[in-house]
Parts: sequence; structure tokens; C-alpha cells
Amino acid sequence: MKINFVNKTKENIIEYKKLIRDIFKFDKSKDIMNIIFVNDKEIQDINKNYRNIDRVTDVISFALNDEKDFLIKTEEIGDIFIDIDQAKRQAIEYGHSLNRELGFLSVHGYLHLHGYDHMNKEDEEIMFKKQDEILNNANLRRD
Repeated sequence: MKINFVNKTKENIIEYKKLIRDIFKFDKSKDIMNIIFVNDKEIQDINKNYRNIDRVTDVISFALNDEKDFLIKTEEIGDIFIDIDQAKRQAIEYGHSLNRELGFLSVHGYLHLHGYDHMNKEDEEIMFKKQDEILNNANLRRD
């Protein structure tokens, strides 16, 4: 897996990039995903424009290929927007490290790009089990 990073914040993301690359080193595919770090205002604008929800959120994923029988084959699977401001607040709220929170948000977005969802209880259990497995393998267990 190749990960492209875009930083639309004033944060230094060098450590975040290393963390996320380490999490996904298990994925030996030729897939390409983009992780875009944004602030509260930008993610609220995205959430409002694309989901019709006018509030800040932590992560939004846009899969390039949502259709199972999509005719164009590409290695790029989509974009994950992560709000660093919100991630920092959630890390404090949940009592764990920012690395754990950024790891969680990255994995959550990655799984959405791979077709996982949590719209019903059964799908949520499947997705969250996979999510925990990836995070545990990256030594980002819940405290």
C-alpha cells in the first residue's frame, strides 16, 4: 500500500506519517490511499457539503470505487480526511494518546475505503473487530 499525505494544517505531521505507515505495513497490495489532515473548519465544510451535516467530525472517507462492478480498475482507493483538532480533543476525552486516536481514525477510514460499514449492528461488529485487530497488531490497544 502506498499512502500519500496532504497537510492542510499548521501541524508538523512527520510523526503522524510514520505512525500511519507503520500501522498499514501489513497491507502489501498496490493500493494507493490519500490521507489529508485538516482542521475543524475544513472538515465541517466537507461534512456540510457532502453529507449535509453542519458540524465538525473526526474523519470522513471518500472511496473512489463504491460500486462493486465499477468498470474502471485503479489502484487508488480513495481519500481519508482526518481533523487533527478533533483527534486531539477525543484523545483527551477518551483518555488515550493522540497516536492511538490518529491510528484509530486512519484504520476506521481505511476500512470504509475497503467497503466496511457500521450502519447496522452486524456490520458494526464485523468492522470493529477488524479495526481492533489492526490496531492491536500495531500495538495501539485501547487503554
